[in-house]
Formats: sequence, C-alpha cells, structure tokens
Amino acid sequence: MWILYALVSAIFAALTSILAKVGIQNINSNLATAIRTIVVLIMSWAMVFITGKYKDIINISHKNLLFLILSGIAAGLSWLCYYKALQMGEASKVIPIDKFSLVIGMVLAFIVLKETITIKTIIGGGLITVGTFVLIF
Repeated sequence: MWILYALVSAIFAALTSILAKVGIQNINSNLATAIRTIVVLIMSWAMVFITGKYKDIINISHKNLLFLILSGIAAGLSWLCYYKALQMGEASKVIPIDKFSLVIGMVLAFIVLKETITIKTIIGGGLITVGTFVLIF
C-alpha cells in the first residue's frame, strides 16, 4: 500500500511544480511560498480533525516535537529556495536538481539512520545523480 501512496505523491509533486511555475509569474516567490504554505496548513489540520487525531497532540514527546519543528524549518527553507529557483529558471532544469534531494536523503539515511547500503541503492543513487547532471547541462 505504501507504494501506491508514494506513486500518488509523485504525481502530486509533479503537479505542484508545474502549477507553481505558472502561479509564481509576476509575484514575489516568498509571497507565493507563504500562500502555498497556508493551503498546506489548512489541509493538514483539516485531516487531523477529520480523522479525530487532534486528541493525540498531548502524547507527542519533546524529542518528537523538536525533530518535527526542525523538519518544518528544513521544509520551509527548501520551499523558499525552490520557489525562487523555479521563478528564475526553467522548470525542466529546476525540478531535477530539486529531486536530487533523493540522493542526498539516501546518503543521510545511511549516515544518520544507519540504514543498510545495498548494491541496488548505490546503483539507483548513481543513476539518479547521472540523470540529474545530464538534464541540467
């Protein structure tokens, strides 16, 4: 089931990039990011209330909260940079560079999370790296 969610996520992520490129024309990229963030905030909290999970907020540990806040800061900085890059550059070049985060994320998973490195992850990461550079140059 997780593969289905991941595929649907990829479709929406692709739509996000294309819709954003059209939406940021003639406005400040930071303002565009703020508008997008408000929509994400409303949708996220709506799902929390629809599923009744708002009651679980008191069970969140300080460690979980700290790392979620740090993750939110990283996401916010990523979005601000992404929207600025998307506004300035061609979407077909910005998107592959942004998706290079896959390789960076894999390397961090090996180092920080101590996940197992396999020949498949090395080959896959290498192909993504080569593909990224082929697309942008």
